[in-house]
Amino acid sequence: MTQEFLGNPKFEISNQLVSASCPSNIALIKYWGKYDNQIPANPSISYTLNHCRTNTSMEFLAGEDFSVQTWLAGNEEKKFAEKIEKYFRNIELYLPWILKGKYTIKTENTFPHSSGIASSASGFGAIAKCLLNLDEIFTVKEEDFESFSLTKDKKSSFLARLGSGSACRSLYDGLVVWGKTKEVEGSSDLFAVPYPNEEIHPIFKNFNDWVLLIHEGQKSVSSTVGHGLMNTNPYAERRFQEAHENFAKLKTILETGDMGGFIQLVEHEALTLHAMMMMSEPAFILMQTGTLQVINKIWEFRKITGLALFFTLDAGANVHLLFPDDIDNKRITDFIKTELVPLTQNGGVVKDVMRF
Repeated sequence: MTQEFLGNPKFEISNQLVSASCPSNIALIKYWGKYDNQIPANPSISYTLNHCRTNTSMEFLAGEDFSVQTWLAGNEEKKFAEKIEKYFRNIELYLPWILKGKYTIKTENTFPHSSGIASSASGFGAIAKCLLNLDEIFTVKEEDFESFSLTKDKKSSFLARLGSGSACRSLYDGLVVWGKTKEVEGSSDLFAVPYPNEEIHPIFKNFNDWVLLIHEGQKSVSSTVGHGLMNTNPYAERRFQEAHENFAKLKTILETGDMGGFIQLVEHEALTLHAMMMMSEPAFILMQTGTLQVINKIWEFRKITGLALFFTLDAGANVHLLFPDDIDNKRITDFIKTELVPLTQNGGVVKDVMRF
């Protein structure tokens, strides 16, 4: 992989200012559990969001002592700078120039922090894009230079993965796969790939994702810790096997437009993620009372109306409400506003879409 990524480049570095924007994503089949070097224990698939994204600028001062200074929404974040410094040192193998200067990184999210939207995914995705932009500027093009065998998107996805696993899925639009699975040709543990667009029924290409902010504070257990606890979880291997089985089911669902099967699988995956947390040692629970109230109300609404309103969850208390853009939208959105939004911490909801 190293040779494929690097080829045999020469570099000429100089002061530069680059910028990039990257969206977040929401997993349908969940990634929970990993091996060394950010290798996923099972394949995952996600929707890339359209509006919730991170916008990042990166200033590189060549020849300065290596250091990183980070600013989030105008506030300096020293702990995040330490994390980025460690990340840059870890990827020097792939970008040999990366420690030969000083960085000032300014980043802003278009969505609230701690909103249940993966800011690490969009954040590291944007940083990886900036790094590839610098790499293109610095790499000396020679006639005998062997071209990289990876596309720019795959290189960005590869680098983003080493910062945050789920970030590698944010480098593409639509449905995106990360992790080797026989169901998707070209899938890899090292980078994400788009799910074949021609194999997706039109009904799944125009979706809403409204995030109910049940809890806006910091999680009691970080995702990093949660992933680590899968190493001793007695149900982990069965979970990893199930993810592969669910991929086979999802492939048929996506081809045929089976909305009922889609809803059942997506909700099952969300609840399985949180079941794994409860079965860890020590056990932990990230869902809150409002989370469970929302889920029960969704089930009751769907039973009465038959409308395709359903949910997924990330590693937190907030609820992603998924529903297609169609003629029943007003009935669904009225229900959300009157019955579900009052269950949030401060009436908070983030509205996004997935269109491709």
